[in-house]
Amino acid sequence: MKTIQNILIDGLHSKPILTDVFFNENNQPKPIVIFCHGYKGYKDWGAWNIVAKEFAHNNFFFIKFNFSHNGGTVENPIDFPDLEAFGNNNYTKELDDLEQVINWVFNNELYENEINKNQLYLIGHSRAGGIVTIKASENKQIVKVVSWAGVANFANRFPKKEALRQWEEDGVFYVLNGRTKQKMPHYFQYYQDFKLNEIRLNIKKAVEKLTISYLIIHGIQDESVDVQEAHQLHLWNPKSEICLIENSNHTFRTFHPYTKSVLTKEMTEVVKETIRFIKQ
Repeated sequence: MKTIQNILIDGLHSKPILTDVFFNENNQPKPIVIFCHGYKGYKDWGAWNIVAKEFAHNNFFFIKFNFSHNGGTVENPIDFPDLEAFGNNNYTKELDDLEQVINWVFNNELYENEINKNQLYLIGHSRAGGIVTIKASENKQIVKVVSWAGVANFANRFPKKEALRQWEEDGVFYVLNGRTKQKMPHYFQYYQDFKLNEIRLNIKKAVEKLTISYLIIHGIQDESVDVQEAHQLHLWNPKSEICLIENSNHTFRTFHPYTKSVLTKEMTEVVKETIRFIKQ
């Protein structure tokens, strides 16, 4: 298996997109799987490297990357050394980043014998479940899309009324990262960008618009994104598949740092179901 990590892709918003690829180098065109991390996430979190290797072992060309404004840097892609970038992130920047990654792999001569451009699949975890679904509703190159513990709504994750007014007045509000103990900023541009693009960023409309195959995987005991959101997504697109994982939390019982050499039972089931869905 060939693994190339921390490749720099030019972003559209002044910061690079740090990217990893995992694949069997055999000059045979392989389906492309692009994985997107969620809120307060990054490509090297927890078990994502083991997940990447599982897909590569199953002869996929697997890509994972850091969103350009996720708070990581080229020098330190793990955790959040660049809180200014984190504070200036928003949903449309993440959609732009994903489009840049798609264009990069499609136009990269290094991999032209290793990829099948007619088989492009997206996976998004948590917040990125919404990102990949919106992108799949817009980009006709995408063949199937998969949501892992994905959100059903962006609008209801913003502060309400008094808190929203206070945010606008202060220009920033902070979220405590329970693991790193950092006070992570969100500048008011985050909300302004959402309101400016509210029609595009409507996950319900994107899900209803999908004409491609759509898989929703969710842990029944998800503490961050309630399993009811998975049921909502499925309701909005009755042709979608839904897979509920017993005894599973938001990260399918994986964690950071992840020191095991094998995936948890729950994450193993997620990977297995995703590969089945893509190959069927």
